[in-house]
Order: sequence, then structure tokens, then C-alpha cells
Amino acid sequence: MSDRLQNVTGLAPTAKLPAYDRNALKAGILHLGPGAFFRAHFAPFTDGALAAAGGDWGIEVASLRTPDVADNLSAQNGLYTVLIRDTSGTTAHVMGSILKAHVAPRDPAGLLARLEDPDIRIVSMTVTEKAYGFDPATGGLDLKHPDIVADLANRHAPRGVIGYLVEGLARRRQKGIPPFTPLSCDNLPSNGAVLKRLVLEFTARIDAELRDWIEANVPFPSTMVDRITPASTDATYADAKRLTGRTDLAAIETEPFTQWVIEDHFANGRPAWEKVHGALMVEEVSAYEKMKLRMLNGAHSLLAYLGYTAGYEFVRDVMDDAGLSALARRHMNAAAATLDPVPGIDLDVYANELIARFANKAIAHRTYQIAMDGTQKLPQRLLEPATEALAKGSKAETYAIAVAAWMRYAMGIDRNGERYELRDPRAGEITALIADVPRNGGAVSAALFKLPGLFPKALTANIAWTEDVANKLEILIQDNRLPLY
Repeated sequence: MSDRLQNVTGLAPTAKLPAYDRNALKAGILHLGPGAFFRAHFAPFTDGALAAAGGDWGIEVASLRTPDVADNLSAQNGLYTVLIRDTSGTTAHVMGSILKAHVAPRDPAGLLARLEDPDIRIVSMTVTEKAYGFDPATGGLDLKHPDIVADLANRHAPRGVIGYLVEGLARRRQKGIPPFTPLSCDNLPSNGAVLKRLVLEFTARIDAELRDWIEANVPFPSTMVDRITPASTDATYADAKRLTGRTDLAAIETEPFTQWVIEDHFANGRPAWEKVHGALMVEEVSAYEKMKLRMLNGAHSLLAYLGYTAGYEFVRDVMDDAGLSALARRHMNAAAATLDPVPGIDLDVYANELIARFANKAIAHRTYQIAMDGTQKLPQRLLEPATEALAKGSKAETYAIAVAAWMRYAMGIDRNGERYELRDPRAGEITALIADVPRNGGAVSAALFKLPGLFPKALTANIAWTEDVANKLEILIQDNRLPLY
């Protein structure tokens, strides 16, 4: 494709270019999972750090599954465009921090070689919750996960993220090379601690000495990341071409707001991320993480389930409904009441910022996209804070609304009676549980409350709250709306 984005010369004057010499840059980071969120978040922060302070912190990326993104990045020499959209317009920033892209299934030996290269000092990842191979009921290793099964059986030829990390660390230990720092950027509570537990449990099954070496020498910092990133569309690619003058099939779009809170524990250095607006290096990330999960993600899920079943395609459309917008603010207030103070954050100001971000007309964030994988998101976003709220004597009403909305979505039937795909790793179980029950709030909620390992006993044993969920679900089944205002 002759007009493909492949270098930074001759681009349209409306494109902002990297502020450093890419030709002099060496890779210090290997990133697993180069999806849209990585390209809207991690790579731009690293781009900013390179511009501010330099250093050999270029990024190589690797896809552990599908090749499309990696292939597009390879065809563009790692270059791609971040479109930042708000009501005042759209700006285009060409990112130069990615130097090379790998596709692991095509060349697993090549990826392993990069993992043991001493130049690679950080191995970061955005592979989604599903890829880690953890059991949400225990927080530990899921010994039935296909990647875990395969990698325990053949540790030197891994295919999953835990297997690759362990084999890479094993090779470095064997050769006397300092370890890299594994850096999870996925939306998991205490993602670094979770990753450490999985790595140690996996390694304990294959090499006890390696396990002890990892525990003694390898830090697993937790992170909290926040930037709304819709899926790219034809409009994304059209605007990227208009603003850069080149075709860019790796372009993504996002909002102006960006935040990254990182525990500052690294084995062998890091980029100067703290010099980039929105990044905060801290000793402990949990307070910020809980704030985001409960106030932002919880409200997002609430709006997604209510909005999708009510026929709203985008979150911005849901926010045009005065009742739903007010409900989102009420839920944020309820979530804030479950939090301890967060250093440097005014929770009321934070909630107002969230409302403005959700209502951003320039961001087309689909409710169907946000609604996916609910069984993996509900516990930390809604069920844990609901349990705490009830324990403090609250009625936890907005949590009842949110759970009822998820149950209505889980029925897999839109407001017109048409079926849609329930995109959830436990979709089969959910469908089986409600297949033969009457289509009313009491029967459907009673069935879904029995989904193994999802709802805490403290919730299911609270008769008043479960009845509230059932009553609200009945209203949603009847007319897809709730009397919220």
C-alpha cells in the first residue's frame, strides 16, 4: 500500500510527531498484547517519557494469539496514530515508541530469545483477564485453563503468558542475566500481586529452586490504568488518514483524560514515566485502584447493561437520558462511601470528571463492548462494594439496580425480542441456568444467584437485597426501563 504510514517524513502538518530520534532508540521493554488499550495508554506514556528524558526504552510488542495488530504495526515500522477526541475536535499524535512487532505462534523461539535478552528489562502485558489462567474463586492458578495445562506439560515451549514469563525468567537465571520486571497493566485488582501468585504457583509445580529465586529477585509492581478507548472503526481510520496524510490500519482513538498509577518497584530501571502528565509513581496502588474499579468501572458497567438492553448503542447516548445520568452519579456517590481516603484525590471532583468523560460526544464507546465478560468484572466492580455497603447498613440500592441490569443483559434477548451473543467466558453456564425457568424477575434472579463462585454468600443470604434485585429485574423484563427519577 503506497500511502501507508511507514515513516515520519512528509506527514500532514496536522500530525504531532515523536519528539526524539527513533533511529537511535534501542528496545528495553517487551510488551505482550498490543491491543487498542496498550496503544492508547502504555505506548503513549512511554513515548512521552522518551521525549522528556530519553533512554533505551523503546518497545517491542508480541501477540500471543491473533496476528492482525502485530502485522499492521510491522507493515508500518511500528508507527501508528492516536486520535484524541473531545467536543472541541480531534487531534492526531503519531507514536514512535514501538520498534518491532512479533507474532508468537509463528516464531515462539524468537519471542523466547527476546525474553532472555539482557537489554529487555521490563516485560509488560495487556492480555485481558481471560489470558492469565487464574481461578476467580480462589485467586490462584486455574489448573484447567488450556494454556496452563499445555505449559505445565511442555514448559520449554510455552504458549500462554504465564508460561512465557516463567520460561524467560528461567533462561535468564540459568545464564546469570538479571531478571526483567513483569508489569501487568490489565484491569485486574492488585494485578501485580495476582501475577506474582500465578507465576509462583506455576513455577512451584516445575522447579522449586526457580520458584524461590523468582520470589527473592523479581518484583511484580501493581498498576492502575484509566483511559476510555473505544474500538477502532472506519471513522477512526478515515480521520487518521485525513490528519496524517497516510493510511494507518493500526490507528486508535481515545479521550483526552489519561491516568496511570504505578508501584515504583523495578528490578533494573524504568522509563521516566513520572515526567508525563497523568502518571503517578507510588509505593502502594490499591487505594487508587479501588477508587477506579468502584466509581468508574462500576458506573460504566451499570450504564452499559441498562443502556444496551434499553437500546442505546453508545455510553454518550445513555448519558443523554437524564434519569440514567443521575443514576450514574448516585452510584458513584454510593461507591465513594465504601472507600477510604485516596491521597491527593477529591472523590466528589473525581465523580464530576467521570460524568463529563462518559458524556463526551466525541467518544463512541459501545455499551455492548463494555458489557462483555461480566462474570469476570462484577466481583470487584459491584459485588464486593455491595457487600461492604450492606454490612454498614446501607440498602445498596444502586448495586441492586446494577446486578438486575446484568441479569437482564444475561438473558440474551434485546428489547425487540431478538437474541444477541452473550460475550462472557461463562455464557454456556449462564444460558443453561436460565434456559427452563419462567421469564420473570424472581425466577431468573434466583437461578443466576446460584452461578457457582460469583455471588458472595453475604449477598445471596440478604433476603431484602435479593428481593430488591428480583423486583428491579422484573421491571426491566417488562419494559426495559426503571423508574429512576
